[in-house]
Amino acid sequence: MTTEGDDQRGGDGRALSRDGALSYFHIPAVDVRRSAAFYGAVVGWTIHNGDTDRPGFVDGSGQVGGAWVTNQTAAPEPGLLAYIYVDHIDDAVDRVTANGGEIVEPPYPEGNLWVATFRDPAGNVMGLWHQGDR
Repeated sequence: MTTEGDDQRGGDGRALSRDGALSYFHIPAVDVRRSAAFYGAVVGWTIHNGDTDRPGFVDGSGQVGGAWVTNQTAAPEPGLLAYIYVDHIDDAVDRVTANGGEIVEPPYPEGNLWVATFRDPAGNVMGLWHQGDR
């Protein structure tokens, strides 16, 4: 899972290794640098080694990290579908398209939530969600 140089601490300095926690994953990419820049711009993830062939990230919570990889197949159809929380779903949707992604399903309500799905530059489908008023 990790390689030399991978950061094992989240943005708050806590270890990413917590018993039973989802804390690290790979995101398939065609161009790892482009994918890293996309997620940095769209959802504000902290990017590490963004100018290398092995960029990694820590999400906005500081509790989940990972890396973009080219040795795994992109998920153009949702199987396991990760959702990323955003403060303003419409702004996030605008950032997806402005940074080379595609909206698969525009924002729709689910109770007091707003949810959308998008396709990243490598073709992976991921979700966005926002709680409260749109």
